[in-house]
Amino acid sequence: MLIRRIHNSSSGNTQTTGVDGKKERFEEDLGIVGKDGFCSGCFYFEVQVKEQTKWDLGVTRESVKRKGLIFLRPDNGYWIVGQRDGEYRAHDSPDYSLSLSVDLQRVGVFVDYEKGLVSFNDVESMSHIYSYTDQSFNEKLYPFVCLGHKRNENSTPLIICDDY
Repeated sequence: MLIRRIHNSSSGNTQTTGVDGKKERFEEDLGIVGKDGFCSGCFYFEVQVKEQTKWDLGVTRESVKRKGLIFLRPDNGYWIVGQRDGEYRAHDSPDYSLSLSVDLQRVGVFVDYEKGLVSFNDVESMSHIYSYTDQSFNEKLYPFVCLGHKRNENSTPLIICDDY
């Protein structure tokens, strides 16, 4: 049995719940895949990353590897940007360092399934961060966030926003 801590950002309360070790669970990383997948059209979501020191976010395909060592790259079914201790990167092949003039507060993720596009934007400044283009999607894509390896070192919650 795995243990999951759920932080309620509105009340500040934390509760612990049991989570079984099904194949859908990530073994090494604190990865979370969204409930609803998409296999056509466009979709968009925003994630508040304010005051986070370690995170990855983007989209993943339905059949990705979730056990053992995972490289979050397009050839493994992950279209991701992330931050580690102030350094922003696109997890492309190879990793691409992102030169951003301000710390990100909120990231928007836009996907156009038919065009093979995953685009990341700084919501606050309305500026482009990075895009994966000319990708070939052949199965459902799901929103994906990751808080790090083995444990969450962030003091504030990562929030998937619903107020855009």
